[in-house]
Amino acid sequence: MQPEIIDAALPEPTDRVESFRRDYRSRHVGDSYQGHLHLGFTIVTCLLVIIVCLMQLDGVSARELLTIPITFLYANLVEYFGHRGPMHHPWKGLRLIFERHVVQHHRFFRDDAMAFDDSRDFKAVLFPPVLIVFYLVGFALPAGLLLAWLTSPNTAYLFAATAVAYFLNYELLHFAYHTRQGSWIGRLPLMSRLRRLHTLHHRPDLMQKYNFNITYPIGDWLFGTLFRRTDRANVRRR
Repeated sequence: MQPEIIDAALPEPTDRVESFRRDYRSRHVGDSYQGHLHLGFTIVTCLLVIIVCLMQLDGVSARELLTIPITFLYANLVEYFGHRGPMHHPWKGLRLIFERHVVQHHRFFRDDAMAFDDSRDFKAVLFPPVLIVFYLVGFALPAGLLLAWLTSPNTAYLFAATAVAYFLNYELLHFAYHTRQGSWIGRLPLMSRLRRLHTLHHRPDLMQKYNFNITYPIGDWLFGTLFRRTDRANVRRR
């Protein structure tokens, strides 16, 4: 089954976005949902894990410190291939990821309607809390235990702290890309460039081909999927 690509020709894009947003809110955003609590849970949980990991370090060697850049690059490539793969293609067993990303997120936010309207729309941007817990318990913890056994406890704690910090960085940057254009967040250093790359990714005719890194376009640069041009005439909409 081919991934669903949104036809940009009919009807008017902004009308379709608003219609989808109303339907999404009625179906997926409960009355008890609090966007700021969701954002706060993400930040506080990740910071607590990072702090606990850093507090366990003892006599870190220069060799062990190499864990930080290696983990950063690894996380960037996981982000890239995860986004380019199951998030944009309905792989068997991972269909829910595709549904949440392409069928929901990319319809909720288009390149001409990138900003959320209020805090209840945070649900369309942030990972659900249950997936955050799964990431920490199902990925960071087992990988850290394996590294502690193969190398040293310091390496394991540095890996876990860096991986969780990268995930938090991912969430905050992605959140920032969907704030209003004139907000103070958009004026942060490098934010406009990163935001532009993600905005281009939200063009329906580009989203299956370019700019799969949400954070820093290392994977896109390495694998030839980085697209910088903003002139719409350069790439024909379909």
